[in-house]
Amino acid sequence: MTDGSRYAPAVRPGSQPAARREPANLGDILERVLDRGVVIAGDIRVNLLDIELLTIKLRLVIASVDTAKEMGIDWWEHDPWLTGDSKALQDENRRLRARLDALEENRSLESGDHHD
Repeated sequence: MTDGSRYAPAVRPGSQPAARREPANLGDILERVLDRGVVIAGDIRVNLLDIELLTIKLRLVIASVDTAKEMGIDWWEHDPWLTGDSKALQDENRRLRARLDALEENRSLESGDHHD
């Protein structure tokens, strides 16, 4: 047993020795995470004597914009506050408030007529 094979790494016939991996830096890790995406999900429940007082459901997706679009997530493209279309949202809000005021005024007039 004086031959040098005693200390050689074990390699199966027909296979290649395992390639050494270099430590990944933060940039590599971020690139992998954003390319593939990561989903973190969890629930927090607060109970007191078997009575559920509070439940918080957490769902977090970390991904690049392209990966998110591939998954069908694109809410930022339709959010009026993010797309700069907040004026239309404000106009709609103003119209709805005017309708609500008119309905409430009409109802108060109707209820006032029944009491007379």
